[in-house]
Amino acid sequence: MASGLFARIVSFLGGRRTAPAQTTPPGVPAVNAGRTSATATTAIAAPGRKGLRITYAPSRDGAPDGGEIIWTWVPYAENDGRGKDRPVLVIGRRDASSVYAVKLTSKPKDRNRDFILLGTGPWDDQGRPSWLDVDQIYVVHHDGMRREAAALDPDRFARVAHVLHRRFGWAVGE
Repeated sequence: MASGLFARIVSFLGGRRTAPAQTTPPGVPAVNAGRTSATATTAIAAPGRKGLRITYAPSRDGAPDGGEIIWTWVPYAENDGRGKDRPVLVIGRRDASSVYAVKLTSKPKDRNRDFILLGTGPWDDQGRPSWLDVDQIYVVHHDGMRREAAALDPDRFARVAHVLHRRFGWAVGE
């Protein structure tokens, strides 16, 4: 919060802050991966019935694939520049450089039709149960992925795919 306030004050006074030089070693995601510019993770309106195909094809290859839970920076719903690093489930490919995803949360969402209980998994170091928000879809650029966390097992992914198919009409499978 303080750094955001500082930036606004500097901007208001007409000063300029220069960005620090990139010091991230090759192959390590940058601190701002998924947060800024062309690689930003963005919330989008749900694509139409033919606009998304749900796929399950996890592969520990360093790229986001359908069925994988990955970490990326996710903007808050207010879309005011704030957000946080969090896990998302990749549900399908958008194009050669980006995927569609839905976010996970560890805050209990029982009896809320916009959330599916996933349970626990290796994506959460604290072993907390996770819920999947099926109401908000995100586009994650490959360079916006901070790390692969886990592949969701096929049975849980099938349950998620079924809910998304019923809700949005998206096709499931290759």
